[in-house]
Amino acid sequence: MDGWVSLEVSPLLAYDTASTIAAAKDLHRRAGRPNLFIKIPGTKEGLPAIEEAIFAGIPVNVTLLFSREQYQEAAEAYLRGIERRIDNGLEPYVGSVASVFISRWDTAVMGHVSEALNDQLGIAIAKRTYKAYRELLSSQRWQRVYNAGARPQRLLWASTGTKDPKASDVLYIMALTAPFTVNTMPEGTLKAFAEHGRLGTSLPADGGDCEDVLAQFSKAGINIKELADRLQDEGAKSFVKSWDELMVVIASKSAALEDQKASKGVRV
Repeated sequence: MDGWVSLEVSPLLAYDTASTIAAAKDLHRRAGRPNLFIKIPGTKEGLPAIEEAIFAGIPVNVTLLFSREQYQEAAEAYLRGIERRIDNGLEPYVGSVASVFISRWDTAVMGHVSEALNDQLGIAIAKRTYKAYRELLSSQRWQRVYNAGARPQRLLWASTGTKDPKASDVLYIMALTAPFTVNTMPEGTLKAFAEHGRLGTSLPADGGDCEDVLAQFSKAGINIKELADRLQDEGAKSFVKSWDELMVVIASKSAALEDQKASKGVRV
């Protein structure tokens, strides 16, 4: 619990850079809260919006990241925004997290690989991404902005509820313990960990065995890059579907309230 909450721009804007920037600025202004992340998808169109939002001093939760490469692009956008602030004499500390989705990897390949490989892909991707994250924090480029007063964009593990009924219900929580990271989890997973979870060994900064594990998936016919792109696209579409459903519920509730008001007005 770190006190931060996220407010998402409309997922309908996931592929519209200018509209995403405008929405992020509007939500940030209207909320007026220092602990609010504006959630922006790390799509090709979202990356410039992330840079502009950070440059504008808007804390950002970069969502819909699935691979090391997608994370690196989001981190680059964040860094460019911070560097521009420094060049313009602005406060360099702007909060941000980069949310990498984990369990969807394993769900996507279930039934397409041998049982021995089940529930290993997401963790291997996390290890590969964590290695890139630690390398960035050790880079001279990052050290320069850190010395100027910036703080790390933290890596956030998302989608960490176990989907496989045969696997541990705290699989991703125990496997993804690591310094400088955040883990968001469903309430059921949080309670399960409180009941019987335990902290294991921290993720290795060098990625550990991730490349060996990923090589096994490649041999099994899984194209990691293509699957990452597909998962991001499917995630964006899923957000739109959830948004549309929410709008329908809100419209229905609003109409019901208006009917109630009208009915009371008639009786009066």
